[in-house]
Amino acid sequence: MKLSCQEGLVSGESFAKKLRNLESYGFEGVELAGGQINEEAGLAERKAALKDSPVKASSICGGFEAEMVHPDPKRRRACADTLKRYLDISADLGAEGPISVPIFNRNDRLPDMSPWKSQHEAEIELLGCVLEELARHAEGVGACLLLEPLNRYESNALRDVEEAAELCRNSGGSGERVMADFFHMHIEQPNTPDSFESVSDVLGHVHLADNTRKEPGSGDIDFTASFKVLKRIGFDGFMAFECGLTDKSEIALPRSVTFLKQCLADAE
Repeated sequence: MKLSCQEGLVSGESFAKKLRNLESYGFEGVELAGGQINEEAGLAERKAALKDSPVKASSICGGFEAEMVHPDPKRRRACADTLKRYLDISADLGAEGPISVPIFNRNDRLPDMSPWKSQHEAEIELLGCVLEELARHAEGVGACLLLEPLNRYESNALRDVEEAAELCRNSGGSGERVMADFFHMHIEQPNTPDSFESVSDVLGHVHLADNTRKEPGSGDIDFTASFKVLKRIGFDGFMAFECGLTDKSEIALPRSVTFLKQCLADAE
């Protein structure tokens, strides 16, 4: 398992400086901000800096409207096209892939069409169709779409890692994987370690945050218990910080890395 960090969490006057800081803190990866690669200059800067850095691109997060199941087909198309571009970029940079949720609660949503289909049933069925296209594109370029369940307060479209895993399995290939987030799982899953075990065959990426949604070690989540499971199932991917910080990045990040490395050692 390798530690990564979202680029927006680390200080540095340039992306190259951010990478040097991450390396000094003990990170092996960086999660790119989608908003920074939407412009060619931003993408070029990151590509150049990553070329000679031991810190590798792990994934892409944000930078677009996550509307895979928006009721407007034009909005769904725009979301899918952006994810295809991010898949292309991921393949070029050697990253696992872009992260996306189906849709947020704040968006316009499909109506409840009961007794034919509930809103949830309709959104999941539509999501399966959209994912089919994206999974084929991902396989073609050698990347992977990372599907993220959230908690009910941010998005009730997909809240369960097991349900996300079924969607990934139904694609029948390697083009989509589950992105499991400790913070959201701490809210929605009855037993986080058991849930990691249940999605072991399609787990592609992990987000790290404590129950406070600050850096790991600032709250009460038992990371060691889940790391034991992740080691047992042979997960060797990236785990990226996606959280707030309780102190300046140069203090909070290395402190949290030390905490997590102890958890990993205790998980042996």
